[in-house]
Amino acid sequence: MEFVFIALVFGIATAAIGRLKGGSIFIWFLVGTALPGIGILAALLMRDERREPRRSCPECGAVVALSDQVCMRCGRDLDFPGPKQPARPAAQG
Repeated sequence: MEFVFIALVFGIATAAIGRLKGGSIFIWFLVGTALPGIGILAALLMRDERREPRRSCPECGAVVALSDQVCMRCGRDLDFPGPKQPARPAAQG
């Protein structure tokens, strides 16, 4: 009985951490409940999805992650953007 309580507490904690980083509450709850110690560690080490750089699709305007290769709305193949050009200083005259 104690193990069930401990697993539920770890599941809730893992779900909270996963949600703060932009993940699914339900999936992280299942991971934290099934793997109490490992699940919470995985949630702590997960990348933050909300800070992922984004861009808009040139065809439909949907905002997608920079790493996406296909727009999920219209299906257009997206090219990976090249390196950013450094800003040039203003001309002094």
